[in-house]
Order: sequence, then structure tokens, then C-alpha cells
Amino acid sequence: MNNNDRLVRLRYALDIKDSEMTEIFKLGESNLSIGDVRYLLSRESENEVEDDEFTENHYKKECSNRLFESFLNGLIVYKRGRQMAKTGEPVEMTYALKHDKDVNNILLKKVKVALKLTNEDMLDILEEADVYISKGELSAVLRKEDHRNYQECGERYARNFLKGLVIEYRG
Repeated sequence: MNNNDRLVRLRYALDIKDSEMTEIFKLGESNLSIGDVRYLLSRESENEVEDDEFTENHYKKECSNRLFESFLNGLIVYKRGRQMAKTGEPVEMTYALKHDKDVNNILLKKVKVALKLTNEDMLDILEEADVYISKGELSAVLRKEDHRNYQECGERYARNFLKGLVIEYRG
């Protein structure tokens, strides 16, 4: 699963329109037009039949880690409002994605914040997709990368979390 796949699945799960996508990207400090968003979301060869959910898709425009995280940051602002410092000025956005292997961890963390989910809510969403993990496993995935109990989030958890969001929000 690449960033474009994650973006498409998240968009579908939360029923986000193209105009809302551009607004979210702007809130995340990336200025994309509706055309750019459509390129991010459309595959190169729409006519091909999908083999299965594990086949990698190729999109007209690649969604970089920075652009994907900018969308996630924008989603937080879109759903919860801009965070303000005690001085009354907006807090600067943080970009935590350092490696490709961290993408799924960041996805789970930032979606959790944007949708105001508790750990229990996240476990319920995973259970909707027939994935059962312990609180400790979820906690390890949500930790900072330099924490001693940090665990990398695999594709299976991220894919099923997004699948559970679809069931929860669109089901």
C-alpha cells in the first residue's frame, strides 16, 4: 500500500469530497488544486481489472510522504480546528515522517487525533475489520519512534484500520 492508496481509502472512509480535499491540503500548508487532488486519487490505468487488495497501484501523481503528512495535519485542523499556543498564536505544524516504514504509525496517530478517537475506539474499529490486538500492541504502535517499546505498524493493521473506518463511518 502506498501513500496514494492510503489517501484514497481514507477519503472514502470519511466521505471527503474533492473540494474538501483541497481545503484540507491547504490547511496542512500544501496548496493543491482540485485537478492536482484528482491526479493523486486516479490510477494510471483505470481500465485494468483489480487483481486483489495486495497489488500495488500506480497513480498519475505520486503522493510523497511530506504531502501525505501535510494532508493528515490538515485533516486534524479541518476536524478539530487550529491549535493555539498560550500566547494566542497558531502552533506550527509538526512533520514526524522520517522514513517510509513510519507512514502507517503516523497515519494511525494523526487519524486518532483528528477523529478524537480513544484507544478503545481504535480497538473497536479494528475489531469491525476482524482484527484483534491487545491494548499493549496498540500502545506500542502509537508511541514515538525513539521509545524503547515502539513497534512498527504493519500494512495489515493500517489496511484493516482503514477498512474498519469504512464500516464505522459509512456502514
